[in-house]
Amino acid sequence: MADDIRDITIIGAGPTGLFAAFYAGMRGSSCRIIDSLPELGGQLTALYPEKDIFDVGGFPRVLAKDLVRNLVEQALQFDPDVVLDEQVRDLERKGDHFELRCAGGTYFTRTIVIAGGKGAFEPMPLKCSGYEEFMHSGVEYAVRDPEAFRGKRVLIVGGGDSALDFVLMLKGIAASVTLVHRRDGWRAHAATVAQLEAAAATGEVDVKAFYEVREIHGTDRVERVTVFDNRTDEELALDCDVLISCLGFKPDLGPIKNWGLEVEKNRIKVDPLMATTVPGVFAAGDIIDYVGKLDLIATGFAEAAVAVNNAVHFVDPTARVNPGHSTNMKVFKGE
Repeated sequence: MADDIRDITIIGAGPTGLFAAFYAGMRGSSCRIIDSLPELGGQLTALYPEKDIFDVGGFPRVLAKDLVRNLVEQALQFDPDVVLDEQVRDLERKGDHFELRCAGGTYFTRTIVIAGGKGAFEPMPLKCSGYEEFMHSGVEYAVRDPEAFRGKRVLIVGGGDSALDFVLMLKGIAASVTLVHRRDGWRAHAATVAQLEAAAATGEVDVKAFYEVREIHGTDRVERVTVFDNRTDEELALDCDVLISCLGFKPDLGPIKNWGLEVEKNRIKVDPLMATTVPGVFAAGDIIDYVGKLDLIATGFAEAAVAVNNAVHFVDPTARVNPGHSTNMKVFKGE
């Protein structure tokens, strides 16, 4: 069993988890990544591969899938074990290590870094007739490949970043794009809102504020949607091939809630070392909370570095927490 014990096991293979795996390798620690999704990259791969990201250092603008590709290349250069499509169900301390029990087996590790984003994610449902019936038959909650929407009549529901990003992504590809939102305010970046307003002014997209979806109609697939003005209750029928619901996701820590960690509002509480209340278990990324926490990829990278460096020190108290500058490390000089 000693050969199977890893110094650090990272739960979650999104941007934070991938950077944590890189950092573990850079520190010379044996590492394993476990993720419940079938691909590396977390939500960026599963939901938003074609989404532009503007707030990652060194990239004025980068597609989510391209950022993931670079993160994967960076993380895998030190050959961590990668276990995909697997959820950790139970955690138990056994002497100087933990046992992580999964559906596909049990994994042994000296420390853990939880980097599971917001945990298991489930889209918030659109509460109307036809939503469940036509899921993945014209009802979607993400755009993985914009070309799949070419020539389609698309209706997007929501007022946040994802809804507006998908509108701007699909205009010029879809036959028509209509945005439906229950009010006239937007929960998106100001620059994105400005682009939406410009596209609406030129007729590239149709924005229906103060409207909500009442019913989704069709036979085998979505064919039309009934919306209503929530101020007058006046109904309007819209021809539609695809409805994309962007109402956000319900965060769920899943089995993590039963691991004895301090949890508040579906987030794991950590100290400045990214340590949880269970010794040897650290956490980073959107799944954690502390005073001043920001849910950004950029802060997730920093938190991953802090968590891994302190995990290294936990495994070997003689190891420095601060590794120094990467430019001076032998591992990058072929020594």
